[in-house]
Amino acid sequence: MTVSPAASPAPAVSPSASPSPAEAPATAAEEMAARAWRAMRALVLDHYDRRKKVCDALGMSFIRAKALRRIADGPMTMRELAAALGTDPPYSTVVVDDLERRGLVTRTVRAGDRRSKIVSITPGGTAQADLAERILNDAPRPVRELPADDLEALDRILGALLGPAS
Repeated sequence: MTVSPAASPAPAVSPSASPSPAEAPATAAEEMAARAWRAMRALVLDHYDRRKKVCDALGMSFIRAKALRRIADGPMTMRELAAALGTDPPYSTVVVDDLERRGLVTRTVRAGDRRSKIVSITPGGTAQADLAERILNDAPRPVRELPADDLEALDRILGALLGPAS
């Protein structure tokens, strides 16, 4: 009897080979961590996503609002901005071109390196970045209505998660 390649058994895995994280059986703690992560992600990205509100209030895409918020922290090179946004430099140039046309940022040549540009925020850009921050930082009603003890615990836990990376 001939066995077709599609019906041949999977190669044996050596006992010393580690299964991938997706294949490994989850411990109770791992399952609880995954459940907590899904809940945090759903809370922020699905139930109370503020990005559309920011876009509507500022009349621009969220990546432009994100760029404004990063530049509001201090002037930066185009390369630094691209890294902060997680975009490639040509796309960051498109974003900055639009923000500059709107009068929200300025671009100047970096001293000592004419090929490099520094992006700085204007007063109008600062006002827009501040508005975006207020919208993004507005806690939804269910969070504001948590009992004080729960809010304190949540604040402590999230502070620990956001603390210094090891």
